[in-house]
Amino acid sequence: MVTARFRLYEELRDFLPRERRDTAFDAPCARNATVKHMLEALGAPHTEIGPVRRNGRAASLDDLLADGDLVEAWPLAPAPPPHSPPRFVADAHLGGLARFLRMAGFDTLYENGFADDAIETIASIEHRIVLTRDRELLKRSGVLRGCYVRALKPEPQLREVFLRYSLAPAVRPFSLCLNCNTPLRPIDKAAIADRLPPSVRASHEHFQHCPSCGGVFWQGSHWRRMRALIASIAPGATT
Repeated sequence: MVTARFRLYEELRDFLPRERRDTAFDAPCARNATVKHMLEALGAPHTEIGPVRRNGRAASLDDLLADGDLVEAWPLAPAPPPHSPPRFVADAHLGGLARFLRMAGFDTLYENGFADDAIETIASIEHRIVLTRDRELLKRSGVLRGCYVRALKPEPQLREVFLRYSLAPAVRPFSLCLNCNTPLRPIDKAAIADRLPPSVRASHEHFQHCPSCGGVFWQGSHWRRMRALIASIAPGATT
C-alpha cells in the first residue's frame, strides 16, 4: 500500500463525504493504483473529472500513484458548441428529461426497463452520452462520456444538460417523436382526420406524425408550453 493526499474542487466535492469536501485528505492506495482508480474509489466518476494535477503538475487519469503524491482534481468545464448534435442514452429514472431532449430535437434513447449493462453497451457501440443520477453507472469502463445529472426535476435537468454540452445552437425543436425518438414527418389532415378529437379537427390544419409508433402531433397547448420552455433555455431556437 501507498498513501496519497487528495483535494477535489468545485462540483467534484459533491461526491465526497461532507468532512472531506473543503480540505486535502490522505487515503491509502493499492500499489499500482492509478489516479482514475483512486478518484473513482473516493466517489468521483471519471466522466465528471476535468483537469488533474499531481504534485503541482498536469497529470493523466492513467498516472500511477506513488507514496506521498498530492492529487488535485477539478470538474469538466462546459463543452464547446458541438459540430454535430450529440446523442444521448438516459437511464430508467430520467424519462422526463429524455422526453424534453427529444422535444428539443436531440436523439435520446430511453426505456423504463433499461439495465446498466444495456446502457453501457449502447453508449459504447453507438458513442452516446450517458445521462444518469447513478454515479456507479458512470464509473463503468464502457462509459466514455456521461453526465451525472444533479437536478431532481425534468425542467432544471434539461437546463443542466443544455449548459453542460452547449446545446442551444443545435436545437431542432419538435423534429422527433416524444414517445419513440423517431424523426417526425408532416402528414395531410385528411389522412388522420378520423383519429382527431373534434375540437382539434376544427381548429388545426397542420400536423406531424411518427412513422414508427403512429403518434400524431399538432400545435396545441402542450406544444405551446414546450415552446416556451425551449425559448427560455435557448432564445431564438423555437420554430
